[in-house]
Amino acid sequence: MSAPAPSPGSGSPTPVVVVTGIPGSGKSTVGALLAGRFDRAVLIEGDVLRRMVVSGRAEMSPARKPQALLQYGLRLRHLAFLARSYAAAGFPVIAEDNIIGTYLEEFVAMLGDTLTVHVVVLAPRAEVVGGRDAARAHHAYGEGGWGADALDAAFRDETPGIGHWLDTSEQSAAETVEEIWRLLKLGGDR
Repeated sequence: MSAPAPSPGSGSPTPVVVVTGIPGSGKSTVGALLAGRFDRAVLIEGDVLRRMVVSGRAEMSPARKPQALLQYGLRLRHLAFLARSYAAAGFPVIAEDNIIGTYLEEFVAMLGDTLTVHVVVLAPRAEVVGGRDAARAHHAYGEGGWGADALDAAFRDETPGIGHWLDTSEQSAAETVEEIWRLLKLGGDR
């Protein structure tokens, strides 16, 4: 076994890893596994923040209604605030959510320039995402909303090509984490 990832105070900057992609791309699974690679780390899931709106929640859809956009913007702002707060206290942070289009650059800007920020975009093929979604208990795609093909096309067309875009179609979650760990040079294996 190699040495664990550097701890805060060891001279290495505390990383914030932004993991994004469309629903079903593997963000939650990869984020949890990646956070587990550190001696201590924080995983902040956008879905948890979304579910904090208990009544009056407006889900994002192709219509992009004003209330849904307001709630999405608040979610990203709070995700950035929590990431900055934990990173300032020395915790490596994995912040994951569906950060689509120009919102990705805006979100990275919200993190500020004092943090070491890495962007990882999980971009498996749309048919792989659709298959993963069909196998889940809760479905992201269905009537009245996005289809995996349509959201994938919009995501790829509208999202700036910043960070590491990974086609994880043929990878397990563990293989994806290994690739991220290596690409970002996050430290020794645990």
